[in-house]
Order: sequence, then C-alpha cells, then structure tokens
Amino acid sequence: MIGLLRGRVLVKQPPSLLLEVNGVGYEVEAPMSTFYDLPEDDQEVVLYTHMMVRDDAHSLFGFIRESDRALFRSLLKVNGVGGKMALAILSGMSSDEFSLFIQSGDVKALCRLPGVGKKTAERLIIEMRDRLDRIKANSPVLAAGTTVQGSSADVDAVSALVALGYKAPEASRMVSAVFEAGMDTETLIRIALKNKAKG
Repeated sequence: MIGLLRGRVLVKQPPSLLLEVNGVGYEVEAPMSTFYDLPEDDQEVVLYTHMMVRDDAHSLFGFIRESDRALFRSLLKVNGVGGKMALAILSGMSSDEFSLFIQSGDVKALCRLPGVGKKTAERLIIEMRDRLDRIKANSPVLAAGTTVQGSSADVDAVSALVALGYKAPEASRMVSAVFEAGMDTETLIRIALKNKAKG
C-alpha cells in the first residue's frame, strides 16, 4: 500500500492533482481542504494517501493532514459511502463541523452535502458517533459552492464542484453567486462552499 507521497504538484484540477515523485507522476484525488493548503508552485508537498483497489479501478486519495485521512477511512466504513461521497463530505465542511453535526444529530446540515440524503445522513450519525472520538478533527472550515460563466477560474470551479457531486446547474448557481473578477479557482470554490453551507 502507498501510505505517503512526497513530491511536486504538476497539475491541479480539483478534485484531481498530478504529483511528481522522483520522475513518476501519481494521479491523486483530494478534498478541497487539501487543495486550499497546497504550497506554491515548485515547492515540495507531503500527502498522506489511501489507495482504493476495486475490480474496475485503482484510486489514490491524498490528504495534507493525517486526521483528514483518518476521517476519510472511517467514512468508507459507513454503509453506502464510497470514495466520491467521502471526498465530498471532507470538501463540504471541516472535520470540526462534521463532528459537531454528527454529535448533535443534525440531519439537515448533513443533507446539504452533495449526494447525502436523509437516510444517508441518519446512517452517518448512527455509525460515526463512536468513531469520531478516535479521530483528531483539525481541518479548515469549508462549504459548498459553484461557478459563473466566463473566466477559466469560474469554469474550473464549476467543474470541480460537479466532480465533487453537485449537479451542474446547482454548481453554476453557487459560483455565480460569489464570483468576483480576479478570483482564482481555489478561492472561488472555498467561498462558494462556505456560502452553500450557510444556506
């Protein structure tokens, strides 16, 4: 198993990135919390990784914080939660927020996440309550957002939100609601997600 990668990020297209490690390029999927904390270009980054092997694909997921990887792995143990939904949860709210919503049984807040319906939210609350005590929650707060039409930043932001599980029209509305000239993709996604979480 690949547990950690150290290298340079060559391509960032949320939720995917291409990480070069000693001349080998690793395609890694990561939550937006990881994208927000990536270093400037050409600086080395360390990602804690989780490799998922299925009959039809091998997927590698990367996280800046080990606590995010621990939460991701716990989420995968919940019936009906796969890699894509676990990434959406980590992208849609911080570990602290998630823990708070689980402990308080806030189904409505969890249902704001893409792909999470009432039954899934209830299952998350039941199955994750005990596991959260073992996970150190220290991720930055995020929310759910989408894009406008025009600049490459807003187009990329909408694409990232769609990849995280939001429907294209919803993603577009989210981005349009917060877009301002000069915003880069990551800022746009972060603000759109925060705005969505408040709603």
